[in-house]
Amino acid sequence: MMDDLSAERIARALTTRHLGRPALYFPRIGSTNDVAHEQAAAAAPDGLVVIADEQTAGRGRFDRRWWAPPGSSLLMSLLLRPPLPPAQAGQLTMCLGLGAVEGIEAVTGLRPTLKWPNDLLLKGRKLGGMLSELRLDGERLAYAVLGLGINVNVVFDDRRWTKDQGRRTEDDGQWSMVHRPPTELTATAISLSMTLGRPVDRLALLVVVLARCEVWYDRVLAGESPHDAWAAKLDTLGCRVTVTTSAGALAGLAAGVTPEGALRVRDDAGQEHIVWSGDVAAVRPAR
Repeated sequence: MMDDLSAERIARALTTRHLGRPALYFPRIGSTNDVAHEQAAAAAPDGLVVIADEQTAGRGRFDRRWWAPPGSSLLMSLLLRPPLPPAQAGQLTMCLGLGAVEGIEAVTGLRPTLKWPNDLLLKGRKLGGMLSELRLDGERLAYAVLGLGINVNVVFDDRRWTKDQGRRTEDDGQWSMVHRPPTELTATAISLSMTLGRPVDRLALLVVVLARCEVWYDRVLAGESPHDAWAAKLDTLGCRVTVTTSAGALAGLAAGVTPEGALRVRDDAGQEHIVWSGDVAAVRPAR
């Protein structure tokens, strides 16, 4: 499904008061996060959203490549300028995560979860990801760019491609071999359309995700933390995990998250570690 997005359609459909106003849309772009940073340097306002049909240099954490064929995914970045100290900036990522899972549930009826620190999961597979980038002005938070990618109408199943042509068997061949999914994603990634067996309207999803993000963002600006609601959506908590950090690997129980968003890991000796950044490479139910 190649549904039509445009700045005009997005502007008409939005129900928010300030998130997504203005909205910049690009059929093809390097990275929505990079454009949001450029707009921030040009004094763009709080609430600006950058949306793309295709990214040629999309990235996740640690500069990992983000794969998404043209017209298949929801690819967006929010520019926020909240009057918050940098120590509370993690609450912005919580708002985005909550807005994403609540928006998906409202539009599709599916109930995704969050994997610390920045993944969206569905049926144990990766549905999407977030990338938060901050800029400081001395001791002050100048702005935050929050990137979000959701696999909406992506096909990861190799059985949907013909061996000789490298095209999806159920369509007219509009996706060429270059848009075949990387092998490593076919076993680990999932999309909304694969789960539902039908296409999902990206514009409808965008509208609700932004609306739910705005609800949580307004609460943060009013002094309310989204921590408890965010923690309740974390698939990671209560499980045995192995977290890879810059200092090495750490194994233990994911016991909770701090108010700032760091992961609390209790090792087998009973010592608790606070992890601010890392990859949860293995998650399994705790005994």
